[in-house]
Amino acid sequence: MWTPDEIARLCYEHYGSRLPKQGKPEPNREWTLLAAMVKIQPIAGQACDCPDKQVQVTKEVVSMGTGTKCIGQSKMSKSGDILNDSHAEVIARRSFQRYLLHQLHLAATLKEDSIFIPGTQRGLWKLRPDLSFLFFSSHTPCGDASIIPMLEFEDQPCYPVSRDGAHNPSMEASGNMEATEDQRKCEDPDSPLTKKMRLEPGTPDRKVTNGVAHHQSFGKQGSGPVPPSVSCSNVTSEELATVTGMAPSGAKVVDVYRTGAKCVPGEVGDSGKPGVAYHRVGLLRVKPGRGDRTCSMSCSDKLARWNVLGCQGSLLMHFLEEPVYLAAVVIGKCPYSQEAMQRALIRRCQNVSSLPKGFGVQEVKIQQSDLLFEQSRCAVQAKRADRPGRLVPCGAAISWSAVPEQPLDVTANGFPQGTTKKGIRSLQARSRISKVELFRSFQELLSSISEDKWPDSLRVRKLETYQEYKEAASAYQEAWSALRKQAFGSWIRNPPDYHQFK
Repeated sequence: MWTPDEIARLCYEHYGSRLPKQGKPEPNREWTLLAAMVKIQPIAGQACDCPDKQVQVTKEVVSMGTGTKCIGQSKMSKSGDILNDSHAEVIARRSFQRYLLHQLHLAATLKEDSIFIPGTQRGLWKLRPDLSFLFFSSHTPCGDASIIPMLEFEDQPCYPVSRDGAHNPSMEASGNMEATEDQRKCEDPDSPLTKKMRLEPGTPDRKVTNGVAHHQSFGKQGSGPVPPSVSCSNVTSEELATVTGMAPSGAKVVDVYRTGAKCVPGEVGDSGKPGVAYHRVGLLRVKPGRGDRTCSMSCSDKLARWNVLGCQGSLLMHFLEEPVYLAAVVIGKCPYSQEAMQRALIRRCQNVSSLPKGFGVQEVKIQQSDLLFEQSRCAVQAKRADRPGRLVPCGAAISWSAVPEQPLDVTANGFPQGTTKKGIRSLQARSRISKVELFRSFQELLSSISEDKWPDSLRVRKLETYQEYKEAASAYQEAWSALRKQAFGSWIRNPPDYHQFK
C-alpha cells in the first residue's frame, strides 16, 4: 500500500516543485511547518485473490499548506475575509475543502470524472469506495498531542538551546509559533527574570536541553552537560503516572515538552509545577498569540474534531451522504509520542455516542516517518550552526489546492501577501480559502445545479447568510452538538455575528 516515508517524501517533493518561492522561509533565518492531504487510490485491474499480495496504489497530493501564525481576537473580521488561523494543518484542511468543492462541481455538472458518485438520496453524493485520504504534517500538532515526555538517556534533538530563543526544545514538540512573555523577557540576559533563573538554586540552565521525546532520536548534533534530573517531590503519583505511562518501560522521564497552547477558560488548567507535571493532558487549548489572545483552538483539538465530524465542514455536508474522514495521519521526523497522538486525536472522544447516521469516532491510523522536513525549525537550526541572529518562524502561509484555476494562495497576517491597509476589505484582499471566499464557491456550486436537484436540507426555507447555511446542515450540527456536550464542552466558538455575512 504505502509507507510513512513514501508519504513524507511525496509531500516534501511537492513542496519543492509545486509551491512558489514567495511565501517560503528566508534561507538560514526562517523556518515553517508543512501539512498536506494525500489521495490514495488502488491501481485499476489488480488481481486481489491473494490476501498476502500488497495492493499497488497511486498517491497524489490534493492540498497543501504551510504556516505558523494566528491572528489575535481584536483583528478578527465579521466579514469572513481574514484567515484567523494560519497554522499549516488548518491551511491544508481549508485548501482541501476548496478541492472538495471543485470535485463536487465536476460531479454535479457531469463534466469530468470526480472523486464523488451519486448517493442514495436526491442531491447527495458520496466518496468513491476505493478512495481514501491521508493527512500529513511535518510536525506533531500543537496542543495535547505535543505534551511528550523527555527521557534522560536519549540524545538532544538539535543544537543546545540558546537564550536568544533560536531553539527551545520544550516548545519544539508543539510547533509553538509565538514566544510567551517570559520567553521574550529571557531573550534579554539582563532582565530580572533571566537573572532570577540564573540565581535560583536548582534551576536548570536553559542553555542545555533536557532530552528528547519518546520514540524519537535525532542523533548527536553537539554535546552538552548531562541533563539534570527533575525532582518529583511535589508531583502526585497520578500526575507522574500520566507522563511515565507514555515512556518506554524502565525509562526515566526527566521533563515534558511544553506546548505553547493555553488551556481554554472553563478547563481545569495546567498545574505549572516544575518538571513532568507541568501540563495536564487531555485538555482543550487555544493557540498562543503575542499579547492579543487568539480564539483559535489547537491543531490537536481540531484534528480530534475532524476525526468525528469529518474534514468537509458544515457547508459541504449539505451535498454529502456521509462525512469525508481521514484514513491515516502521518507525522514527519520530530519529537513524537504515539501514546500522546492516540490520546489527543482519538481517545478524548472515544466515548462520544448517539451521533447521527454516518458520523462516528474514527480509529484513524497514526504513524511517523523518519524523514525530516528541510525547512523545519530543527533542520534550519542544524544548517545555520553558529551564524548570528535569531531564527524566526516564517510570517507567510502558502495554500495550494488541486484545482484548475488559481491553485495557489500566499497570505500574511490573514490577508493575501502584499495587501495594504488601504486595500483591506476589497475583493482583492481576500484569501481564496477565507470563509467568505469558500462560501462564495459554495454558492457558485449551488447555482450550477437546477433547484429540483438540490438536497432537501437546502429546500426547507430560503437561506441567506453564512450562519443560516451552516445551521441548516442539521445532521452535522447534531453531531457537533453531541461532541461538545460529551467531550468538548469548553470549545471556544465565535459569536454568531461573525458569521452573518452573505
